[in-house]
Amino acid sequence: MPILAGICILAGCTTAPKSRAAGGGTNGTSASMVGPERESPEQAERRAEAHAHFLAALSADLNNENERAEQEFEKALEGDPKHETLALELSRRFIQRKELERAAAILKKATDVPQPSAAVLSRLGFVYLQMGKTNEAISANRSAIKKQPTSIAGYQSLYTFYRQSGQTNESKQVLEEAAKQKKVDAAFLVDLATLFMLEDAPKKPTTNNLVSARARDALNRAAAMDPTNIFVLQKLAQGFRLAGESQKASEVYGKLVKQFPDSAGLREELVEMLLRSNNPKAASEQLEAITRENPTNPQAYYYLGAIAYDEQRYADAVENYRKALLLKPDFEQVYYDIAAAKIAMNEARDALDYLRQARRQFKQTFTGEFFSAVSYVRLKEFTNAVAHFNTAEIVASGTDSNRLNHTFYFQFGSACERAGKIPEAEKYFEKSLQLSPDFAEALNYFGYMWAERGTNLDHARKMIERAVSLQPTNAAYLDSLGWVLFKQGNAREALPQIEKAIELNKEADATLFDHLGDIHAALNHHDKAREAWKKAIEIEPSPQIEDKLKSAKPGGGT
Repeated sequence: MPILAGICILAGCTTAPKSRAAGGGTNGTSASMVGPERESPEQAERRAEAHAHFLAALSADLNNENERAEQEFEKALEGDPKHETLALELSRRFIQRKELERAAAILKKATDVPQPSAAVLSRLGFVYLQMGKTNEAISANRSAIKKQPTSIAGYQSLYTFYRQSGQTNESKQVLEEAAKQKKVDAAFLVDLATLFMLEDAPKKPTTNNLVSARARDALNRAAAMDPTNIFVLQKLAQGFRLAGESQKASEVYGKLVKQFPDSAGLREELVEMLLRSNNPKAASEQLEAITRENPTNPQAYYYLGAIAYDEQRYADAVENYRKALLLKPDFEQVYYDIAAAKIAMNEARDALDYLRQARRQFKQTFTGEFFSAVSYVRLKEFTNAVAHFNTAEIVASGTDSNRLNHTFYFQFGSACERAGKIPEAEKYFEKSLQLSPDFAEALNYFGYMWAERGTNLDHARKMIERAVSLQPTNAAYLDSLGWVLFKQGNAREALPQIEKAIELNKEADATLFDHLGDIHAALNHHDKAREAWKKAIEIEPSPQIEDKLKSAKPGGGT
């Protein structure tokens, strides 16, 4: 592991310690090389030896000789105890292996020099905390804060201690103390925002509520500073994402992509934020860029397909989904999404082909069975549809019963009705209405089914009247109401309902005019009945309606 890779670790050291005006240097510069004092020959010799050990450690580290690297690092530190970056790196390694005593010994030596940095002090506080030495931990972190009040490290470690020990008042006081600091940088503010999020997390279960006003303020202050550091920008973007501020998160990710176009994953995160902020056009532009940079990225094509599907560009959706599938044949969800797009394009046979492919490769799923059922409904093969609805119910009962909602049972019931399985249709419509008593579509369909058969007319009328009360301008529901009234022998009451349905219906419907003709005939309005039936035949030829015309009584009627 490169020597500097892990300096910013558990205790929260997020930025390298700032250089000091006097005393020991930081960021890998030996303190003995800084300042006005001239080195003695002995000091120069020790420093040269330390430098040699340091170089040997780097070489060993590059060759993954971890034990030898650590030995050389320790020798380098013995020769140059003011080399704080080295002390931080060694302590990081020991902390990772839970060798806390060794880590503490390294850091203690680093704090024995004049003017130790806040980074070393806060790291030592963190180690003491892990060792259960609470007094020493508090003292070290307090020293870190006093030494450098504009460094977040001391506050982070001290806050963690108080929070873990249940001292909530003290932990809040640490945050308030940190929030009062004025001359801080963006890195300080984004880490402070993270602490405020931790403080709020137990109280607010939903994601968008994780971020308090204090955290938002810290994030906005950080953004106003226009930071350029990639790590700070990533934290800032993630903070805005947690806050539900998708637009602000998108702006930060956009800046990251512009400044660091080769950084892995940034475009993908930007795409996610753009989609969250309902900006599919910009998301598509980023996805197109991803496919240009990496034409073998199946996820990018998948998201392009999903955007096209949402925009009802089903052919484009299928094209992109197919590219994703070509690159990743085991991408199971794509088979179902192509099927959904094919169903929307009225290409149910093609949908079934993809669903069969999925069934051969993967275990049986609710989604696959459900889409198969819907495909057969589109093909008017209702017996097959019922079989797949039944399998979908069985699969979901054992894996995800939430799928079995009122909409599922409504579709199941309508397939049963069309297959002539009336008792089964009644059962599933009843299940649908048990789950959602005000589901207007099920109320109307169930009531109309009974009205058509002339059974349970009183109950059917109540259900249809309920559907109409929920959607009073729905032409289909008004037609159902007129029809059930007609079936009850109330043709005069039925007539205005059918006429209103025809007036509200956007497209001419043969069934509506057929019903109108029947009602006029029952009222002895024979000319009007023939006129209505003729319109019905013009819209959709029907032998049954033609028979009515042939047998219609002559004369007008009123």
